[in-house]
Formats: sequence, C-alpha cells, structure tokens
Amino acid sequence: MSTRRKFLTTGALAGAAALAAPAVHSQTTIRWRMQTYAGPALAEHVIKPAIDSFNKVAGDEMQIELFFADQLVPTGELFRAMQRGTIDAVQSDDDSMASPTEVTVFGGYFPFASRYSLDVPVLFNQYGLNEIWDAEYSKVGVKHLSAGAWDPCHFATKDPIKSLADLKGKRVFTFPTAGRFLTQFGVVPVTLPWEDIEVAVQTGELDGIAWSGITEDYTVGWADVTNYFLTNNISGAWAGSFFANMDRYNALSPRLKELLKLTMDSSHYYRQWWYWGGEASLRVNGTKMKLTTIPDAEWDTVEKAAIKFWDEIAAESPTKKKVVDIFKKYNADMQKAGRPYRYG
Repeated sequence: MSTRRKFLTTGALAGAAALAAPAVHSQTTIRWRMQTYAGPALAEHVIKPAIDSFNKVAGDEMQIELFFADQLVPTGELFRAMQRGTIDAVQSDDDSMASPTEVTVFGGYFPFASRYSLDVPVLFNQYGLNEIWDAEYSKVGVKHLSAGAWDPCHFATKDPIKSLADLKGKRVFTFPTAGRFLTQFGVVPVTLPWEDIEVAVQTGELDGIAWSGITEDYTVGWADVTNYFLTNNISGAWAGSFFANMDRYNALSPRLKELLKLTMDSSHYYRQWWYWGGEASLRVNGTKMKLTTIPDAEWDTVEKAAIKFWDEIAAESPTKKKVVDIFKKYNADMQKAGRPYRYG
C-alpha cells in the first residue's frame, strides 16, 4: 500500500506540474532581410514605421531586418538579389530595380499615367493591374505582394524653369523611363547612387532632380541644395510595390502572410496622407525653394507627347499594350466622371 500510495502521489504531482508548465515548442524565428530603395531619412516615413509594427506583432515568430537604399546591394541589382535569395524582400518600383519583366517600364513615374495618388491603388485593385503584375513576376520566381502610390514627380533645380526651353541641357537625376521620356525636351538623365545626389547638385555634376515631390525634397535634404521647384509634374504619383522571393514567401504560414499584407496596407495608407498633406503645406509654407510654373498652353505639348510615348511603349509587346489600354480606359472614365476626378 505504501508503494502504491507513493506512486499515486508522485504521479498526481507530475501530472499537475505538466498541466501548469507552459508548452515548449522548438521554434526558430523566421528572419527576413528587406531592402528599400529609400534612403534613411525617407525610409523613416515610407517603410520603417510599418516594419517596426510588423516586428512588434510577429515577435519571436518572424522578424524583418530593414536595409536602406544601396546598403546591401545597389538599387539596380535589387531584383536579381531577391530572385537569388540574397535578400528576401524589396520595397521599390519596377523601373529602378531593373526587373526583367514586361511591366518594368510602368513602375516609378510612367508619364501622366496617374494624376493623383489614389489613381495607383485603383488601377491595381479595380482595373486589373494586380493580375498582370502577379503573372509577370510569377514567371521569374518573384512574388509581387502589393502596389501603392507615393508622391508626384516634379523638378527641383538650381536655376529657374519657366519654359520648356529652360529644360534643355539640364543634367537631371531621375527614373529610367522618366528620363527616356524627358530626353525629347533636352533633359540629360543622369544615374547616380541615391546617397550621392545632394553632393552632386552642390558640385555641379547635376543641375537638378526629377525624382520626387516637394515633401521628399525637404525630407531628404534636396531642398537645401536646390533653389526652385517646378509646379508642373510629369506624373501625379509614383507607382511602387513590395516584392518577395517566391520560395521564402510560400514558406510563410497563412497568419504571417496576412500580417504582412496588413503591414503593407498600413505603409500605403501612411504615404497617402503624409505626401498629400506635405505637398500642399510645403508649397504654401515652405521657405527653401521658390515655385515656378510653365504655362498650361506650353505644358500641354508635354502631355500630348506623353500619349504618343504611351503608344510607342504599347507597340513593344502585347502585355505592354494591355497595360496602356487600361491606362487609357481609366483616364477616359475619370474624364467622364468629371470633378473632382479630372479637370478640364
């Protein structure tokens, strides 16, 4: 009886201890490396808050280490590094990271494809661009996760731009496709590492920048080295996305995929209001750059040239034509809808 009693007591205590003790799982934290094409000052707004939030919620389950422009690899090599798995995820436009897809030319600032920041998510979520991007990136082993809008594309220059003639010969840092379009007006596109731009303007290597709106000019320091801001823009909103290595993304649990989606949505939302409010406020209250404007009648020639440019791009492949047709359909719908969607 003594032995039996001792066995029962020991067993009961062991059972109670097992119930009270927390379950121990052999789990290794998933770690991703993500690089953005934004430099540190800009990343503080356009990506870091969202990634900090993700890491806080995901905890030991997953952590994303964020790297800034050119920190691990040059921006132009981001796609290849992600495809190889050297890095796990990227926030960039297609154009800057040189994606080998049929839709690359439309990333960044495709001339006059958007007038306002809300155009970009509507084009992707309601007019079919998401499906096209997903198909194109799936072909090359990369997951297109989510597209969103940033700021419009304006010129920030050392000398005033008051007519198209003033653009001739200006050496400008800009996006590949935007540069290709602007060459017909005498602009000389220059490609440099992002962190070298401010010094290049100061030394005279660059005459200006067509890479952002006024919010970004102030945020990253470009407003300190340029004197003028041209109110005409060649695009109402930058189009960029989050991407991931396909294998690394597929390995995530459904819960982590959903958390990643919520994180990207929060990043898109932040940019919507941060840029929209900043563009207006700094035009009105900013003290670092004087505003200049090319008259509407003259700027209309640039807009007409953009439509011709669209047709040239559309002639390059059936997929590009499909995207251009969506742009045309969307803009026609907005014109018919009238104010506040389109003016004139």
